[in-house]
Amino acid sequence: MPEAVIVDAVRSPMGKGKPGGALSEIHAVDLLAGVLTGLVERTGIDPGTVEDVMVGCVGQAGEQSGTPGRQAWLSAGYPVHVPSVSIERKCGSGQQAVEFAVQGVLAGMYDVVVAGGVESMSRVPMGSARMDADPHGPGVRARFPDLVPQGVAAELVADKWGLSRTALDEYAARSHERAAAAAAAGGFDDEIVPLTTPDGTVVSADESIRPGTTVEKLAGLKAVFGTDENRARLPQVDWKVTAGNSSQITDGAGAVLVMSAARAAELGLRPRARVVASAVVGDDPTLMLTGPIPATSKVLAKAGMTIDQIDAIEVNEAFASVPLAWAAEFPVAAERLNPRGGAVALGHPLGASGVRLLTTMINHLEQTGGRYGLQTMCEAGGMANATIIEVLR
Repeated sequence: MPEAVIVDAVRSPMGKGKPGGALSEIHAVDLLAGVLTGLVERTGIDPGTVEDVMVGCVGQAGEQSGTPGRQAWLSAGYPVHVPSVSIERKCGSGQQAVEFAVQGVLAGMYDVVVAGGVESMSRVPMGSARMDADPHGPGVRARFPDLVPQGVAAELVADKWGLSRTALDEYAARSHERAAAAAAAGGFDDEIVPLTTPDGTVVSADESIRPGTTVEKLAGLKAVFGTDENRARLPQVDWKVTAGNSSQITDGAGAVLVMSAARAAELGLRPRARVVASAVVGDDPTLMLTGPIPATSKVLAKAGMTIDQIDAIEVNEAFASVPLAWAAEFPVAAERLNPRGGAVALGHPLGASGVRLLTTMINHLEQTGGRYGLQTMCEAGGMANATIIEVLR
């Protein structure tokens, strides 16, 4: 059976996902095109040898409705014979794109694949694809009458695991502290592809990190989901989820070159990593954000590994309660969990986040001498992806 390897992984800077954000003037297609260009230039790969471009994108509406990977590939000036496909597994879309690319190589169907993700949340606002319609339908609502929005699910998770407001804010402050330290030390430099906005401004650093964030500052923020309606519906909830201990709405893109080991050797390319195992799970659609816990157990079992063998773990910080609940079930040393901060500080560009996590994790492992990394992320509807990688030297 062929062996699948990751030759390179890059990402854009993270821009605030609102008008005036650092990347908000860049069309979603060109946001991804810039990252694809960076990937091709870094690896020296002939773009004509790429057999497919698999791109995760959640908001497939407006500027992101026309198979954004295909449009980005054409915008970058690459050969028209290379196709693309859009993948939507909610927040795990980019991670799933990488896993599908790996699976295609392992099956012998591909030798060279680009996997990626994109989300311009300033230009295609979250929820645009719903068109104000009910995505569940009467059958699901009859079966699960207590369905709640993700932010309320984050509150339910915090209550179930006994997480205090202080614990959430402490975690959020640590995310910013770690991300700021990594940025100041140049830890993100090797993974970021600088992008140029229409007015000629070059964006080369994450806009979302807030150095100097403290628990005291975060404590002054209001619980955003504790509306009168929610309090009346769920009087038992101790409302504590704020904008400060949640992921940031962000613009971003990422791309990964996946190849068969044999083709990489033919081309003289040194792989950076390989996927050891991957897993997907479904979990309680009401709690919704707990999927990373069973996904972690499943992927470890598939790999024949224990959590103690993992050097770095990326649990997407959709809300601070998600990695904290995960850590309660997998008590690892704090420095191994999201060691360079996460979506609270760096942002969560939905379909691109899985690629961002992978890219940051590979760089962290290489720079610290680690070998194995695990990434997992919760997804709307109560799903999760989990992937274990091994850095190759």
